[in-house]
Amino acid sequence: MTDASKRTMLITGASAGIGAALAREYAGRGWNLIVTARRTERLEALKAEIEAVFEVKVECVTADLMADGAVDMMLAEIKGKGLTVDGLINNAGYGHPGLFLDSSWEEHDKFNRLMVDVVVEATRKLLPGMVERGYGRVMNVASLAGHLPGSKGHTLYAAVKAYLLKFSQSLNVEMEGTGVYVSALCPGFVITEFHDVNGTREGINQLPSYMTMSAAECARLAADALEANKDVFIPGKVNRTIARLGRFLPQSRVKSMLRKRSESYRNTGEN
Repeated sequence: MTDASKRTMLITGASAGIGAALAREYAGRGWNLIVTARRTERLEALKAEIEAVFEVKVECVTADLMADGAVDMMLAEIKGKGLTVDGLINNAGYGHPGLFLDSSWEEHDKFNRLMVDVVVEATRKLLPGMVERGYGRVMNVASLAGHLPGSKGHTLYAAVKAYLLKFSQSLNVEMEGTGVYVSALCPGFVITEFHDVNGTREGINQLPSYMTMSAAECARLAADALEANKDVFIPGKVNRTIARLGRFLPQSRVKSMLRKRSESYRNTGEN
């Protein structure tokens, strides 16, 4: 790409993990970036790192997307900077560990707001411009968990990720012929600080290496899949095999397997 033809990608939750890896990946592909998260210092460090290596521009927008009106405020700031969003990566998210009844409705409400409502709202408000310009890219970061039966602990996590799968699939079909591509990324076990935040690091470290993937590799494969307009993409042969087993094995057997595995690395509220 020449400077005049560079596109701009908005990445939510870009301060660490897969979000930061996707920022580096798209910068390497010549995209300018708008990165957003709650931690300003992390965003500024990422901006400095990327601009020192790649000939792209990075704009930082500090935002707590769980706050009321956060999407509108984020988009207003972007518009105020005179920027056009050509691509959107809905990556902001977290895992809320523990059993369903161990958390208040307020905690569950905030989780659903960020993981579902913000994704749909940001997409709905940015998509018309992409369609009008005849070009757009939307990636929704879902999870391998969305392909499997629900399991104990992280009760809402698989549910919201399954929602993102169906949302992305439907939108992909609706966008046919518009120049807008939509893909749901469904990573398995990607080694990031996500596992430190939700208390699963010890269990993840015990997994065999063939079951894990670096954030950089996940980002590279995800960007390729979006450019190929794959509506749902699961990176890694092992992860794709797990998803297939989840569909074709008897559900009672899959649920039993997940119960044993989930209790080995998740905080289910039990000792």
